[in-house]
Amino acid sequence: MNCLDVVDLSSDDELGEVDLKPVKLEPGTIGSMIQQQQNHSVQPVKLFSSKTQARKQASEENKSSNNALSTGQSSTSVLEQCQSPGDDTGVCSTSAVSPAPICRQFWKAGSYEGGLGSKVTLQNSTNYLHVHPLFLHSNATSHKWAFGAVAELLDNAIDEIQNGATFVIVDKTSNPRDGSPALLVQDDGGGMDPEAIRRCMSFGFSDKKSKSAIGQYGNGFKTSSMRLGADVIVFSRHLDDRSLTQSIGLLSYSFLTRTCHDRIVVPMVDYELNLSSGTLDVLHGREHFASNLSILLKWSPFSTEAELLKQFDDIGSHGTKIIIYNLWLNNDGNSELDFDSDEKDICISGDIKKVDTIPAWKAVNEQHIARRYHHSLRVYLSILYLRIPETFRIILRGEIVEHHNIADDLKYIEYILYKPQSVGSVEGAVVSTIGFLKEAPRVNIHGFCVYHKNRLILPFWQVVSYSDSRGRGVVGVLEANFVEPTHNKQDFERTSLFQKLEGRLKEMTWEYWDYHCGLIGYQIRKKSQPPASHYSSHFTGQSSVQESVGLNKTYMVSDRVKGRLDVAEQSIPISSHGRSMQGLPMKRKEHVDLVKIEKVKRQAGTGCKTYLQPLNGIGNHLRDEETRNLLQENKKLRAKCLEYDKRGEELTIKVEELKNEMREVQREYGQLLAELKSLDAVKDEKDVNGRD
Repeated sequence: MNCLDVVDLSSDDELGEVDLKPVKLEPGTIGSMIQQQQNHSVQPVKLFSSKTQARKQASEENKSSNNALSTGQSSTSVLEQCQSPGDDTGVCSTSAVSPAPICRQFWKAGSYEGGLGSKVTLQNSTNYLHVHPLFLHSNATSHKWAFGAVAELLDNAIDEIQNGATFVIVDKTSNPRDGSPALLVQDDGGGMDPEAIRRCMSFGFSDKKSKSAIGQYGNGFKTSSMRLGADVIVFSRHLDDRSLTQSIGLLSYSFLTRTCHDRIVVPMVDYELNLSSGTLDVLHGREHFASNLSILLKWSPFSTEAELLKQFDDIGSHGTKIIIYNLWLNNDGNSELDFDSDEKDICISGDIKKVDTIPAWKAVNEQHIARRYHHSLRVYLSILYLRIPETFRIILRGEIVEHHNIADDLKYIEYILYKPQSVGSVEGAVVSTIGFLKEAPRVNIHGFCVYHKNRLILPFWQVVSYSDSRGRGVVGVLEANFVEPTHNKQDFERTSLFQKLEGRLKEMTWEYWDYHCGLIGYQIRKKSQPPASHYSSHFTGQSSVQESVGLNKTYMVSDRVKGRLDVAEQSIPISSHGRSMQGLPMKRKEHVDLVKIEKVKRQAGTGCKTYLQPLNGIGNHLRDEETRNLLQENKKLRAKCLEYDKRGEELTIKVEELKNEMREVQREYGQLLAELKSLDAVKDEKDVNGRD
């Protein structure tokens, strides 16, 4: 089935009288785009009536297909549609049952009495996939946390950076019909053409094939928007070399339930800029357009077509605007998203948890970022991404969100390289940054912030639980791309690789604490041991490889340099007691059995020196071998750092070149604009002279 036929059709009984006239564009943004398109000699794009007819024929052919569930060819779709207004057998006819009111509390909105028909009907004796509107609600329950749903919407904007996006706006807006609060999410990415917005509104479609793209399941927009509110309307403008299109789509739980639809219907309208006339032409047929527009005007926050089109005024030449309205309420009857407590933030009502600690330490614990991200969207967004390009901004309620790197909050930092293995092969490599929080030991916070493809999945994941302070204040940061997140991106799939990672992080926490707790005032539990002949991962039953940057072989760094590992040019001298010159311990494994040495002593009597000298020689040889290995690994890491530095310099130069090009284009644009104004003045003068 062609994607254009998936969601833009509606029931004939919803068709109202809509006056269809060409929409004359106001001077401004669109006018400048007309000029740009004319400069590129793009021909006007007319209505594709033939394409519409072809799609109808293809749809009829698909209806007769025996394979009703074949992807892309069946007459069924995960997102069902109605037939054309002239078709009496439309699959989206409404029930005669009186509409049931929707409960405004999210966790109760999926269960109400008398609601929708549960009977699956057949059309023309052909089986088809039937998706009930309640699926919208049950699908959204994957988000237990409202901020997780907001993060899903931001992921789409972050993925648009590759298409030129420079900002994403998260703000409060209002529903003009009743003045109730609504949530606005807007970006200036590439926008969506009519086909792309249908994929967005459908289930399971995803064209994000890039390895760096966060989204991949094609379900995030539906789950996140329906988790935050009962209804969402999307405005998207897309500009390419051939045309400028703008589309409007409505995913409305209120519409579907109050009209007693027994399957999901998404009304959509599409426009295309007519360059010759400066008007917006209707795409995909006026009958379907009229039917869909009537639903939009009845169930969206906007009651006229002019109000709908006005929403594109601040989008620019390309971008997407999402408005989620009829926001869910909490159990107290208040809006789940709190816009009033802080005018520069969005909070979750009643989600501030009490901290159980001594009074002197209570304030520092309550104000710590590990506590505040639960109820403050600004705090959560500040740590949501491990890296954000300097050219991109997250703007929350009119103010830029300052990016926060959790590793900057640590002291006594170590970097540990971990390479998990599966079926004999290395699955990936991850460098964990671990240390004590600067507020330790006053804070009872610990855990790892685990990112996946730059996105925070598990914030302050507590891999260990302590009863005697062992692990208290130890926090780590890592990016684990070798494990897969769950669909709601708030956890990882519990695979064997993830279990190995969990075991290694648990071991890492205890090792770090046991060797470094004395630095923050606790009694040291482990003392340094003699040097070993080899190193091993000491987590039993776990297949892993650990290399130089680790607790087994550790480069100790007193200060952290943003963006890269700070590796010394020379190897770190190792004392005979197994410590670095900075005094921080290194994990060793005993090689010489001291019991056997004592036995040799007793047997040899006064001649024991003869036996001990070779043993000491072996120890010195092992230390020399260890030093050589460290030097070799040091050189490799240094080479990598130099490579990263060189790459950074190249990117900086490229940025400057692009800025210069942009300035040059702006200068030329100014010149052309001045010439245009002068030509207009000459034309006006000629007109005046002609009339005289």
